[in-house]
Amino acid sequence: MASEYWKWKFRDVQPEEKVELTPEQKRKNWWHYHKWHVVLGAVCLAALISVVLTMLGVGKTFPDYQVAYVADYPLPDAAAEALQNALATLGEDCNGDGKVVVQLNQYATSGDSETANPYFVMAATTKIMADLSTQESYFFLMDDPQEFQLGYGALRRLDGTNPAEGDTDWQSCCLKWTDCPALTALDLGDYDEKMFDQQIAGESQDLFSKLYIARRGFWSEETCSHVEACDALWDKITEGATA
Repeated sequence: MASEYWKWKFRDVQPEEKVELTPEQKRKNWWHYHKWHVVLGAVCLAALISVVLTMLGVGKTFPDYQVAYVADYPLPDAAAEALQNALATLGEDCNGDGKVVVQLNQYATSGDSETANPYFVMAATTKIMADLSTQESYFFLMDDPQEFQLGYGALRRLDGTNPAEGDTDWQSCCLKWTDCPALTALDLGDYDEKMFDQQIAGESQDLFSKLYIARRGFWSEETCSHVEACDALWDKITEGATA
């Protein structure tokens, strides 16, 4: 009985004819169901290309010289940039990219020994250790060379020799900024910017006048990049210095 009923119910039902899509309709239909797959794939591909280019250093500017700034407080941006540009005029294109680039690496604790945040101190110390380990900076600007040398023992004597292990004679490893005529003659301009919620302004030379300059020693065959050019720049900026 049921069988007869179903035969009667679908007596006029005809199978749908297969519709042949045009090439354009096929493309639209495919895009409708796969567009987000394409977008996601494109994003992943772009990210992969970016990572590869970064690893290869494509488009990155590599410094010819690196200077480590170690102090309680960071330098204003204008003063830091002025120093980089001024030292670049005294250097040479070591890596052959057509320009002279000096990179200032700031390792500031953002406070003196009593007021500095312990996390900032730890972060600065970690960065300094990484710099020393990877032989990045050749030049060092410091507000307390005695503390630096006692803590890291990384500075070379002014006569070019390396201190023996345990040697704490830091005075023989650095010069006051103000004792170097080539440094005090640099045109570093002024700075005027907001730092730590305070507006600060002044002459950049005044900031550097409180610092000491030194260069790192190398106790193995591994040295920083372009060490001979760094030696030559050191001779330039310390020429005529009074120890």
